[in-house]
Amino acid sequence: MVEGTEGSHHKEGMTKMIQPTTIAAGIDIAKAKLDVAIDGCKQHWEVSNDPAGFLHLAKLLRSRKVNRVGLEPTGGYERDVTEYLRRAGFTVFLLQPRQVRAFAESMLRRAKNDRIDASLIAAFTALMKITREAPDPRYAPLADVLVFVEQIEEDIKRIKTRLEHARIAEHRRFMLDDIKRLKMRRSRMLAKLEAAVRSHDDIAERLNLVRSIDGIALRIALAIIVYMPELGKLSREQAAALAGVAPFDDNSGKRCGERHIWGGRARLRTSVYAATLPAAFRWNSQLVDLYRRLIAAGKAHKVALVACTRKLIIFANTVLARGTPWVKVTV
Repeated sequence: MVEGTEGSHHKEGMTKMIQPTTIAAGIDIAKAKLDVAIDGCKQHWEVSNDPAGFLHLAKLLRSRKVNRVGLEPTGGYERDVTEYLRRAGFTVFLLQPRQVRAFAESMLRRAKNDRIDASLIAAFTALMKITREAPDPRYAPLADVLVFVEQIEEDIKRIKTRLEHARIAEHRRFMLDDIKRLKMRRSRMLAKLEAAVRSHDDIAERLNLVRSIDGIALRIALAIIVYMPELGKLSREQAAALAGVAPFDDNSGKRCGERHIWGGRARLRTSVYAATLPAAFRWNSQLVDLYRRLIAAGKAHKVALVACTRKLIIFANTVLARGTPWVKVTV
């Protein structure tokens, strides 16, 4: 897509060539409805957040010659309309709420309601210069299964915490039965997820490459592959930042602040961080050496673990970029 509205002149024929105009719409997502605004238009629309509303929305956007749409993720309520609009041929941007809020503050816009939010999203989307390819639709159902596995794991942790304080034998028996049942369900869901991944040859190959890294078992490899499909196409710094383990400076004038990790994909970071402790203590010799060097240099345990987590992500990015197992790679 060529952005801008200015024309250019051909020197020979002096023919005016008009570049396609970017017309952006913004959608504020709610459970039952969608508030719609088009940049530069004072009119607002409201449609239902269901297939009938999506059909009306697509007709509206086409009639107004909209070619890009921005919206904020809202706990999953945005998924159906996003998929519908992409299938209908629209370029759809999933914006972080932080981005839109910062844009509103830069415009000194402090009022907030659904219509105002839709207008701000539309204006911000119109200004965006970076376009990205739509994500591979095969990963969304895989992520749904993995999230369910993580929810099961969270349930197991909660029950184990309650079990520590249970004094009545019958209650303890109920809790132990629940833990056993949930562990069996977790195993079944992981097997189902692996089978779904291996039904796609290219994704299965990515899984095998990540699993070749010492210290990464099936559960963590699935998290890396499913939650970070871009891996292998990124720089080391981009991969670390996307995983939320890149340290950012906090300096101003003469003050040199402490660097902190920030942002990124929380579910991915949690999974890889959990795998780092055993990997850095036993299973991965490079991480063991890195952890020991950092501790010897006076770094705190958590700081050293985050550094090892970052290195583990870089290992995965490297093997996927080169298409060779980790044992053959020098990072």
